[in-house]
Amino acid sequence: MVSDARLVSTRVDYVMAQAIPAMTQSGQQVLILKEGSSQTKGREAQRNNIMAAKIIAEIVKTSLGPRGMDKMLVDGMGDVTITNDGATMLKEIDVQHPAAKMMVEISKTTDNEVGDGTTSSVVVAGALLERAEELLAQDIHPTVIVDGYRKAATQSLKILDKISIKIKPTDKTQLVKLAITALRSKLVSRESANLADRAVDAVLSVAEPNGTSYTIDIDNVKIEKKPGRSLKDTSLIKGIVLDKEVVHAGMPKRVDKARIALINSAFEIEKTEFDAKLNITDPSQMTAFLDEENSLLKGMVDSIINTGANVVVCQKGIDDIAQHYLAKAGILSVRRAKQSDIDKLAKASGARVITNFEDITKKDLGQAELVEERKLEDDKWVFIEGCKNPKAVTLLIRGGSQRVVDEAERSVRDAVMVVKDVILKPQMVVGGGAPEAELAHQLRKWAEKLSGREQLAAQKFTEAIEAIPTALAHNAGLDPLDTQVELRSKHSDGKKWFGIDVSGGKVADLSSEGIVEPLAVKEQIIKSSSEAVCMILRIDDVISSSKMKGGGPPPGGEGGMGGMGDMD
Repeated sequence: MVSDARLVSTRVDYVMAQAIPAMTQSGQQVLILKEGSSQTKGREAQRNNIMAAKIIAEIVKTSLGPRGMDKMLVDGMGDVTITNDGATMLKEIDVQHPAAKMMVEISKTTDNEVGDGTTSSVVVAGALLERAEELLAQDIHPTVIVDGYRKAATQSLKILDKISIKIKPTDKTQLVKLAITALRSKLVSRESANLADRAVDAVLSVAEPNGTSYTIDIDNVKIEKKPGRSLKDTSLIKGIVLDKEVVHAGMPKRVDKARIALINSAFEIEKTEFDAKLNITDPSQMTAFLDEENSLLKGMVDSIINTGANVVVCQKGIDDIAQHYLAKAGILSVRRAKQSDIDKLAKASGARVITNFEDITKKDLGQAELVEERKLEDDKWVFIEGCKNPKAVTLLIRGGSQRVVDEAERSVRDAVMVVKDVILKPQMVVGGGAPEAELAHQLRKWAEKLSGREQLAAQKFTEAIEAIPTALAHNAGLDPLDTQVELRSKHSDGKKWFGIDVSGGKVADLSSEGIVEPLAVKEQIIKSSSEAVCMILRIDDVISSSKMKGGGPPPGGEGGMGGMGDMD
């Protein structure tokens, strides 16, 4: 375990050796690297890289599982983030060391691909490097370790697929269990059942059948957050929430049985692309000019009125005169909506986005049961609800403070991603470290069949996989060694779903506890961690360019005649 001071510090300094210039037979010096550059070679380079990556793993390890601790992150502007989400932690801290940055990339990749398992992937990668360091100390070549790790990773994926549980993609009961498991380790765990139900309904709403499988565009689940009330008031809206207000005070603030026109064009008179000058010699000419402008704007509004639309959402501006005519016609209007919101609203309501006012017809209108402006705290938002068969929905997250809703948003996003993973690949495993313990048990027997030094690497891979249940036990206040021994005993007896019962503080069969995780997440953890570790182990030379002028002296001493460039 690293000290608190090293945990707080996110910079891992290089131990650089000054580059040695090449020499000719005559003894003449030949500079290969730029003056001020430095180089670390061989075992020293590997040791530095492994140390940096291990420190990153130690930072996030204590946040793993339902009993994991949270981190308070303060950025350069003084903004505070409180979270136990691995990807968020590593995204917020300023990592300098290149090997440490690779660990950050592991969490980002896992988060983007499957949405969960970010902390686990970094913990496994750190454990793999720690075990590799032991092998390097025994003079086992890095290439041998890499080959052993890759074979073990391939075998791990086969074992996980074999022990996984197949489910129906639309089995809501199982999907809710998966979402609850993802939320149990979060700050919002006390409301996990409510939030999980909302997340499952949201993903099922946007899932589209494609033969025997489904396709899901997760961007169609819009997540909005607003402090106020409590987490219990988080709601799923079968439609879209716009963080805009009605543009004119004279317009209705509520419309039932809404017929929605989506406009991707301005309710304004376009300015010419070149400078134009009008010479007016008579006041009547000015009146005619203004009347013509009014007429054009009224024509735009009339084209909307003629379709029977009673709600207009415009991506661009709405002129004051056009607002007047729309208000007079009783049409609720919103302007400057985001392109993404317009696209989601089209999917939710069934409307077609119009770019030319002359082309709009009744068939282009979308339908919604209710469009209403509501006040949330100090802001006014427009709610478009009750869309028939919506293919885009909104999760509106409420909470007691901004910190709570920020963390709730991250947690709900993870739950949404987990549900999506299982619908796309309907296989799951029991959680609580049980699949890792079973994987380690089966890998240990498989590794015995290997020959040579690869067997040692595969055995170390097995030990590294056990870092997950060990960390869960440690964070739950259990003795890691006793827990590991008990887990190995249970899995040797064929009890494959025995894991860490965190709430009960014991090793137990978790298959009846409803603690389940997607197979896709476990596979991604193995893939991302093993590939990144193999890349780090293959590095035996780190060449660092000199700093820019004014950045301080280069590491490693005088650096020749450095500094003379500043002389007059």
